[in-house]
Amino acid sequence: MKIWRKLKENPEFLQKYFLREKIIKAIREYFYQEKFHEVETPLLVPALIPESYLNVFKTEFSTRSGRKTSLFLTTSPEASLKKLLAGGIGNCFEITKSFRNGETGSDLHNPEFTILEWYRINANYYDLMTDCERLFRFIYKTIDNKKHNLVYQNKKIDIYLPWERLTVDHALQKYAQISLKELIDDEDKPYLTADKIRHVARKKGYQTSITNTWEEIFNQFFLNEIEQYLGNDRPTIIYEYPSVLAALATLKKSNPLVSERFEIYIAGLELVDCYSELTDYSEQKKRFRNEFQLIKNKKITTRTIDNEFLDALQYGLPVCSGAALGIDRLVMLFTDSVSIDEVLLFPFSEMLDNKK
Repeated sequence: MKIWRKLKENPEFLQKYFLREKIIKAIREYFYQEKFHEVETPLLVPALIPESYLNVFKTEFSTRSGRKTSLFLTTSPEASLKKLLAGGIGNCFEITKSFRNGETGSDLHNPEFTILEWYRINANYYDLMTDCERLFRFIYKTIDNKKHNLVYQNKKIDIYLPWERLTVDHALQKYAQISLKELIDDEDKPYLTADKIRHVARKKGYQTSITNTWEEIFNQFFLNEIEQYLGNDRPTIIYEYPSVLAALATLKKSNPLVSERFEIYIAGLELVDCYSELTDYSEQKKRFRNEFQLIKNKKITTRTIDNEFLDALQYGLPVCSGAALGIDRLVMLFTDSVSIDEVLLFPFSEMLDNKK
């Protein structure tokens, strides 16, 4: 449906968009009160952090002389923001667009989406848990200070209650009746092989093959046996993900099987991803090599590794923790919308329909 017809025939949609304006304004107010700097970083870049679990958009830049260079749309502003942190900018945030290829066919995904990302120096993932609670309550109070309970898809969520904090290991024990250590073959090299987790998965009736990685099998447990129980009466902070899912997070010193990473779920929506940032140049370089090889193995879009990001780590990234929040999903939550298409003026699916 063309946008002008959509707005004319469905005035309620405009009210959702006007609420989106209030949410973004409240986000800015919160971080300005916290004395954060708001920054702008590029969307089109010559190199990316290699993340094998994400596919990317690749294009080509041509100079007037005919020289051609590959460029990519950013999957998040993370690399650019950390370069600023290494340069000494201090606490900072950005509200921007990000892009991930192949993210269609879901009520929760759009290839182009709006993201909030912020970094607090001299902080860890526990500090950011508190940050998230305060931010959500500030937004909710700003946009609707008359209601105590947030209602999403007939679920009453009290964001003023103490938020549930649940480790991934405890969630496995509570909902899947298995501990993390029972899924690991060798604690010295915990996620290289997947014999134990494959055996457990098959006993539970999941389809697995010898080629499935530990991470792929774990995701079946998480999506089918855990995710549905998160954030159903109050928000859930699920934390300390297996270190194979550490991404750019530091590992927990007292238990290197897990990372200092958490996600936030409210009424079934995954809204925030956060971690204590890895500052170790050598460890990050090793992870990049592994991710780059996985990208080649998966035969997804190849990308140039952002060596400037590694240089920034080597120069010195301050101790910090950062979080990413999907603003489109946040608007879904506060407008009781079941699909991301309901909160976007120009959803990708409709643009494809218009092309036919």
